[in-house]
Amino acid sequence: MTTPPSPRPARPWGILGTGTAALAACAVCCAGPLLAVLGGIGVTSAVGALWMPVLAVLAVAAGLGVLMVRRRRRKVACRTAPALTDLGMPTLGRGPDESEGAKNGR
Repeated sequence: MTTPPSPRPARPWGILGTGTAALAACAVCCAGPLLAVLGGIGVTSAVGALWMPVLAVLAVAAGLGVLMVRRRRRKVACRTAPALTDLGMPTLGRGPDESEGAKNGR
């Protein structure tokens, strides 16, 4: 049994529409951070062009900020767990539970 032809012809626009929607979503998602970085660079350049000592102060402040973030991340990464963790490892040899099991006929 054959199926009758559909009233609408097949169009390959579905894939193109999906790709366009994905491209638009990516552009909207990344636009904010990119504009923030470019705006920061622009403001720093404008201030530095008008008054050179401010550019030096901003460069030192940015360097100190990077060092503080790196030091904070290093401290957090090296912390140990505050409590003991049971790993569920088997014991070698006879434990206290096995000797009682032998007495009960296990």
